[in-house]
Amino acid sequence: MDISIHLSTLPHDDPDAAVAFYRDVLGFEVRSDVGQGKMRWITVGPVGQPGTGILLAPPAVDPGVTEAERRTIAEMMAKGTYGWILLATKNLDSIFEKVQAGDAEVVQEPTEQPYGVRDCAFRDPAGNLIRIQELR
Repeated sequence: MDISIHLSTLPHDDPDAAVAFYRDVLGFEVRSDVGQGKMRWITVGPVGQPGTGILLAPPAVDPGVTEAERRTIAEMMAKGTYGWILLATKNLDSIFEKVQAGDAEVVQEPTEQPYGVRDCAFRDPAGNLIRIQELR
């Protein structure tokens, strides 16, 4: 089969903060931004990798989601346990310094893990866990 990963989705609760973080801190390009107010679907991705991106979307907008489920999603986002993504870079220390300077909540500084990878972790403005692994 010829299948690739095109988009992964993360929730946002503040579209302007999400754009500022992914564009200005991580250096991603904004590829599309549709909707209005808090109901915006924003596609971002690494410069030079047009086939890979992240869709930043408002959470729980599907009409099939109940009010109880919406509350649960909001609670999980507030705790930072709802969405996460794993990114990779050849220069982890440089990226970590830039993210830390951008006032992201640091969860873990660059660390050599016992399972053979070196990575760090932080949260985006919506509380999503972002792990960045060093490519070797």
